[in-house]
Amino acid sequence: QLVAYEVKRMKAEEGNKQKILRHIKELAEKLYKNENPYPAVSMHKVQRPTEGSHLRLHQRPFPRLDEGTVQWIIDQATAKLQTAPPAVKAEKKCMVPSGPPIAAILERNGNALANSARRLEVVRNCISYVFENKMLEAKKLFPAVLRAMKGRAARHCLTQELHLHVQQNRAVLDHQQFDFVIRMMNCCLQDCTAMDEHGIAAALLPLVTAFCRKLSPGITQFAYSCVQEHV
Repeated sequence: QLVAYEVKRMKAEEGNKQKILRHIKELAEKLYKNENPYPAVSMHKVQRPTEGSHLRLHQRPFPRLDEGTVQWIIDQATAKLQTAPPAVKAEKKCMVPSGPPIAAILERNGNALANSARRLEVVRNCISYVFENKMLEAKKLFPAVLRAMKGRAARHCLTQELHLHVQQNRAVLDHQQFDFVIRMMNCCLQDCTAMDEHGIAAALLPLVTAFCRKLSPGITQFAYSCVQEHV
């Protein structure tokens, strides 16, 4: 409904904070009423007896309950229940027009998409510099790459780029290259969520058993030895 009806209003409000806040308040009230259709019923809290209260000698006897009063209370509650609205709100189905074309909305998100593309470009460039042994350039881009790893698209891009280098038989690295690759993998796994477990983390598994460095003749260290602590 927002997309269909409110786009013109939103555009008209741009730059006017008070109008925007009023609009947000109205939306919030609608959403709240949708989630909480009935006012909350206040519950009576009965205090727990204190410890050792049953050992007291001068206990007041429990008052006799009047059968008529109890029955009257039950009848009142039953009558209320019968007139109460149904527990589930009946859904009102309505047709919502499609509203303005998606392009109008995408224009506003253009900057975000451009930023995302720039981040992926930075990740690709940094990995290229590492494998081309241009360490000074890689160092300049490295902080931006670690920041980009907060986004899933950048994490996915990292796994794809590293996979390409494995396919090109460039998995045996020197010490500096190995250090860069490990730091990127660690950062990528650190920012992974449970949703990434079968995607990004799974894509990294074959890579961490492929990338390695020679420590001395006959002794090889694989990447998994440095990233295996992640959940």
